[in-house]
Amino acid sequence: MTDKLSDVLGKMFDFATTANLLSYDFVQQAVLAAALLGLLSGVIGPLIISRQMSFAVHGTSELSLTGAAAALLAGIGVGVGAIAGSVVAAVLFGLLGTRARERDSVIAVVLSFGLGLSVLFLWLGPDRAGSKFSLLTGQVVSVGNGGITLLAACTVGVLAVLALVYRPLLFASSDPEVAVARGVPVRALSIVFAVLLGITAAFGVQIVGALLVLALLITPAAAAAQLTANPVRATVLAVVFAEIAAVGGILLSLAPGVPVSTFVTTISFLIYLACRVVGTRRRRLALAR
Repeated sequence: MTDKLSDVLGKMFDFATTANLLSYDFVQQAVLAAALLGLLSGVIGPLIISRQMSFAVHGTSELSLTGAAAALLAGIGVGVGAIAGSVVAAVLFGLLGTRARERDSVIAVVLSFGLGLSVLFLWLGPDRAGSKFSLLTGQVVSVGNGGITLLAACTVGVLAVLALVYRPLLFASSDPEVAVARGVPVRALSIVFAVLLGITAAFGVQIVGALLVLALLITPAAAAAQLTANPVRATVLAVVFAEIAAVGGILLSLAPGVPVSTFVTTISFLIYLACRVVGTRRRRLALAR
């Protein structure tokens, strides 16, 4: 075990091997997919934090596993199945969890049912252990041209919708009661945001897996929140942090051949720790003044 770990650490910075692997089309597609996901995650992450929907992200990503497992059983595209599962889950969360005090319990109820279906679909499906394992831990190198096209189209769509609803959505996220009093369609915005979250989580599952998608959707935004309370600055920082984690994770994983999710989650965590230290020092200096 020690020898294997030493070998991995030694190959992490084997830039010649990494550069050689980057000449392959499927690796370039993986890097592009990670960059697009980093952009989506960074933009939508601060809204997730402000709406206190971190558990919903976990539920949505796990239920995208249900859709992907169903697609694997039916012999159709796993990516399409993951999106369908995430969107259905997100809509259910949006419709059933309108009250803040009920949201976590609704997510837990739907999540447990969906995971039960996932186990059934994976058991009934073809005996392809690699495909099943990749649903949990991600397999970005299998994205392919079709997956890149779908991811790019969904990225454009999600960003376009967010641009249209960003201001009322931010208002509803910051102070929902006042937003309702001002006539903002809070329920409709919640469903729209849930669908956008579902689409983003579905693509995150393909890269870092259903178990670790929080590393891109939550951690960069949580790190940015340690440095600034300004929504625009937090979004910019979250995009930068998510890109570093996603693209950097792929680049570091190429030479040693370690699963991408290992490096993505580690980079995200280290960024969060650094931002937390900086944020704590700033707050202490502010209080001292």
